[in-house]
Amino acid sequence: MIPLFNVAMSERDALERVAGVLSSRRLEHGPVVAEFERALGAAIGNPRVLALNSGSSGLHLALDLVTRGLDGGEVLCTPLTFEGTNWPVLANGLRPRWVDIDPTTLNMDPADLARKISPATRAILLVHWTGYPVDLDRIRAVVDEAEARYGFRPAVIEDCAQAWGATYRGVPLGNHGNLCVFSFGALKTLTCGSGGLLVLPDDDLHERARSRRFYGISRNSDRARGDYDVTEWGYRFYLNDIGAAIGLANLSSVGELLARHRDNAAHYDKELTGVELTERADDREPSFWVYPVKVDDRDSFIRKLAGAGIATSLISRRNDAHSCVAASRTSLPGLDSVYDRVVYLPVGWWLSEQDRAHVVDTISAGW
Repeated sequence: MIPLFNVAMSERDALERVAGVLSSRRLEHGPVVAEFERALGAAIGNPRVLALNSGSSGLHLALDLVTRGLDGGEVLCTPLTFEGTNWPVLANGLRPRWVDIDPTTLNMDPADLARKISPATRAILLVHWTGYPVDLDRIRAVVDEAEARYGFRPAVIEDCAQAWGATYRGVPLGNHGNLCVFSFGALKTLTCGSGGLLVLPDDDLHERARSRRFYGISRNSDRARGDYDVTEWGYRFYLNDIGAAIGLANLSSVGELLARHRDNAAHYDKELTGVELTERADDREPSFWVYPVKVDDRDSFIRKLAGAGIATSLISRRNDAHSCVAASRTSLPGLDSVYDRVVYLPVGWWLSEQDRAHVVDTISAGW
């Protein structure tokens, strides 16, 4: 079976780095997390980064930073994502308000976003779904208009969980003036086993997030003497040094893996027939965590590929269908038009030329 996902691990380097952490007896709050953060900041081009224990923790912390002290309210978000994107909205005592998707990109529709911003809006939580960047300039224009109309500027949080290495207008995600969260989960192109990264747009938010990452306790305080004060309480979202060691080992090879994802995607773009592809805009470079296609008779398509030894998936259920958010349901014609047609193909670094040819030939033969 050609898998949809695989675990990318620089095994020898990872073993050596993890062994170094174990022998140091400093399993957390040691120097390796700081080293990992410096390397990640250099890779992204923004030094204001914080390594965390998961991407969902990053989203929770990002929402907390921009909404704490406000009296409830709404977060404008997309239902076409994994549940880990939207449940932090609920955890922060906020209400999701669903924004429709653009069927050509599968990302949040800026036009529907503009219609739904209101005085109740506390933040916008968008997703670069499958690693295809949202049109961030259009999002900025929508927020500019909201600021002019309502006198406030909703914070924008980018869920970049599937988008490590993706760029918008030639600039890596994490550099467009928003709070950004990456995931380093086991199946991500860059993995720590479990981990995440919060990227901040300014020094003030960076310092506040650094404190709230560990209960609100400053790392410069004298905890041994009890000589410290917590001014903003926080969480235990810190990445440990074992995870950071694994991430450092994998960071050196992730560029090569991304290049193979993109090469495989370019082959599909050129050779696939009988399916509808999503948008390819010249001003962005996706990461292609998976490869989305839209098909008719999706169940037959999935059975055909499974019979040929090719794994596919729907990845997650549309989030607005869950009973825990039933009160937020609304009409979403864009999502309705494609949800039953979208399926995801393997496109990753583990595919051989023979594998991707087999995928193309199987689909081209019909289902």
